[in-house]
Amino acid sequence: MTKVWLITGCSAGFGRELATAALAAGDQVMATARDPRRIDLPTSTAALDVTDERQVEAAVAATIAEFGRIDVVVNNAGHGSVGAVEELDLGDLRSLMDVMFFGAVAVTKAVLPHLRAQGSGTIVQMSSMGGQLSMPGFGAYCAAKFALEGVSEALAAEVAPFGVRVLIVEPGAFRTEFGGTRMHRSPVIDAYAGSVGPTRAAVDAMDASQPGDPRKAARAILETIDSPEPPLRLALGNDAVDAIAAHHEQLRTDLAAGEKLSRSTDHD
Repeated sequence: MTKVWLITGCSAGFGRELATAALAAGDQVMATARDPRRIDLPTSTAALDVTDERQVEAAVAATIAEFGRIDVVVNNAGHGSVGAVEELDLGDLRSLMDVMFFGAVAVTKAVLPHLRAQGSGTIVQMSSMGGQLSMPGFGAYCAAKFALEGVSEALAAEVAPFGVRVLIVEPGAFRTEFGGTRMHRSPVIDAYAGSVGPTRAAVDAMDASQPGDPRKAARAILETIDSPEPPLRLALGNDAVDAIAAHHEQLRTDLAAGEKLSRSTDHD
């Protein structure tokens, strides 16, 4: 059956590739961006700043008005951020959370009444391998993705009885302009050169050298959405699979190391 997609952040990166893949599959797409003039796709477009609830409601209404339904909503809008926790400006951190967490929640809330009423649909949350593990310099970015994954786990259980599914996508490093102008950089404190300096250098050098192919990622997401029993989480890229697996092993090690003490804290 032909699907109707509503995708945020379609001017570049995963948003544009997902819209392209969905159109190639014969689906219908409402592609959105803060400035829809930057969307170079043969499909309907709408202005959508996910931090503006009126624009969120308007974009959902426009999609319903044009296509009659929404089958897949993709929360993709966002950008990177690099900087040590002490280097973070709290206003910048709040802005990041507004887009990547609160914005995604706002879009999700706006589409849910329609998905519940039709008894079907998929909410795709574009997280990151940084939604399960963090590293020096990526505390702000990973905090937003951790929050998105936390709310999405609860959401998945809440909406399953209505026939609505949630897919959390966790890409590794893909060639999506992540390290370019879309990357926020906090002011530098020299004391963190040893711990955060290598991350900053990697970010500055990563564009066009990342191993992941965003077109293949888009096709993998479409294939997963179409599968009869999709997982809650989909890691994308060898680096994501390896890093998440290693992190899970570390979590198991930490849990086992403290298990006796942990179990001693209940009432006798």
